[in-house]
Amino acid sequence: MKLSTKGRYGVKAMFELALNFGQGPIALNCIAEKQNLSVHYLEQLFSSLRKAGIVKSIRGAQGGYMLARKPEEITVGDIIRTLEGPLAPAECVLEDESKECYKAEYCITRTIWEKIRDSINDVVDNITLQDMLDDHKKMNNGDSYMYYI
Repeated sequence: MKLSTKGRYGVKAMFELALNFGQGPIALNCIAEKQNLSVHYLEQLFSSLRKAGIVKSIRGAQGGYMLARKPEEITVGDIIRTLEGPLAPAECVLEDESKECYKAEYCITRTIWEKIRDSINDVVDNITLQDMLDDHKKMNNGDSYMYYI
């Protein structure tokens, strides 16, 4: 399973918002510049993140985006699922029951895919933006301005 740029760039951009949490809105062009991303692409990502209630948008000259909740309340799983959809290594184990495989009862590989899906979900649902901030501080000896993602 490989994440697309939507998920990877979304996590990077959300980390940028978390770094600036409580300091007001951040313009997309600032995020794009600091993370070396396309503003146009970020606009698409942030549209989905806003609709999901993960970020808030503020209009006007001093506008931009900010986290809708505290960094400790937003998981990497929230971000990735908003941008990528369900996380599963195979279509037969998507959590959407309408796509149930007719071979599910006797498919030996299905249990493997379920375990992989559950492991991935467990990891991304237990890492918050705050965890990323804490790891960042440890990696950079407390310097919150030095980072590379």
